[in-house]
Amino acid sequence: MVYEQLVTDILDAVGGKDNITRATHCATRLRLVLKNEKVVDKIKIDGLDKVAGSVFSGGQYQVIIGTNVVDVHKEFITAMGAPEIHEEVVEEKDTNLFNRFFKALVGVMTPMFGVMGAAGIMKGLLALALAFGWLKETDGAYQIWYAVAQAYFYFLPIWVGYNASKNFGGSPFLGAMLGAGMVYPSIVQAYTDGTAMTFFGIPVVMMNYTQSLFPALLAAFVAAKLEIFFRKSLPEVLKMMFAPFFTILIVAPLTFLAIGPVMTWVSNTLAAIVMAIYDFSPLLFGIIGGAFWQVVVVFGLHYAFIPVLINNITNLGQDPINAVFQVTVFALAGAAIGYALKTRDSKQRSLGLSVGLTGLLGITEPIIYSVALPIRRQFVYAWISGGIAGAIMAFNSALIYNFGNGGIMAIPLFIAPDGNLSSMYAFIVVAAVAFFGPIVLNFVFGTGENKNNL
Repeated sequence: MVYEQLVTDILDAVGGKDNITRATHCATRLRLVLKNEKVVDKIKIDGLDKVAGSVFSGGQYQVIIGTNVVDVHKEFITAMGAPEIHEEVVEEKDTNLFNRFFKALVGVMTPMFGVMGAAGIMKGLLALALAFGWLKETDGAYQIWYAVAQAYFYFLPIWVGYNASKNFGGSPFLGAMLGAGMVYPSIVQAYTDGTAMTFFGIPVVMMNYTQSLFPALLAAFVAAKLEIFFRKSLPEVLKMMFAPFFTILIVAPLTFLAIGPVMTWVSNTLAAIVMAIYDFSPLLFGIIGGAFWQVVVVFGLHYAFIPVLINNITNLGQDPINAVFQVTVFALAGAAIGYALKTRDSKQRSLGLSVGLTGLLGITEPIIYSVALPIRRQFVYAWISGGIAGAIMAFNSALIYNFGNGGIMAIPLFIAPDGNLSSMYAFIVVAAVAFFGPIVLNFVFGTGENKNNL
């Protein structure tokens, strides 16, 4: 019970366990859905030793803990009691549509990030191994590692279906079943061969759903709502088997006749719109995105963008947008470490170095809430350095080819599938610019301490 006191203090400050309807976590934040947000003592929580800050965002109260949030969450759930109740999806009738949509995306995507990042890094390192001749495509080692890494992306509809169904209150395996059907070999082969297919005379628009995100997401949503209806309508003795049976009977053809084709069009359109914004002025996007992406993180809204970034990878096989966003991690890490090297306060020096090193591994929230926001000049330094780095990244047309973690762990993600290393080299150079910029600014213009934090 290492975090028992911390959990007790947080529970007390948010109005007790009776005020909590759901408690989850992401990479660094404890995410609480509260019945009444007005009773929260934010000042008390922000002042706790092991808390880097907190924010209300997306219909949630998010407490920034750091990389040990998984352990804190476990003790938090234990302290609340009956964890199965608090892990259920709660229907929140008074929450606006945007917040409900945002929380749904967070709930679906968050559990996938770690494994998705591992798969992306593995694919990048394998491409590097091919480029330098360390492995050949015919080698068993290459084939085994590649099969596992690529399978994660190839069968993405299965994982999305599972998480989405769970999030929307349906049976997770029912969503996985729909996702698996979308990537079933004969269906994929029919699309590849251009084979015509009908459903009782109704033409089926054949699509390739491998590596897709949105079709499985909507199919799982529809299935979950329909399954809930059948659970309420059928007699107790029949609901366990026939609720999922009637659901799949209806949703399976609906997925292939309407949901899949429509959401594929939405995915393609979304990718085209995002790329059109970037193509309007890559340099301008690089400056703005490189400077201010971490401001989006402050409000916890970055998770709403993640499906768009993943969609770019799965639809286009590459993404210049996230390539720019990645440099902001190094800008903040540089700000934290530059501050630590310059400050005369030994406690603050230790804090800056600690969160700075965490930032180099891709986790920026501790920097934001312990250094960048309390000493706003550090955020300004990160904006300046990130904007310059983002502009250079866009000017060089650098691309990221997989989705995964940030910081130094992102380097393999910039390796093209054909072994081209130009984007990786560009990222390494630009990351150095972003990182060392705030360090230089700290030594030239000072940390900003004791000057109204400016």
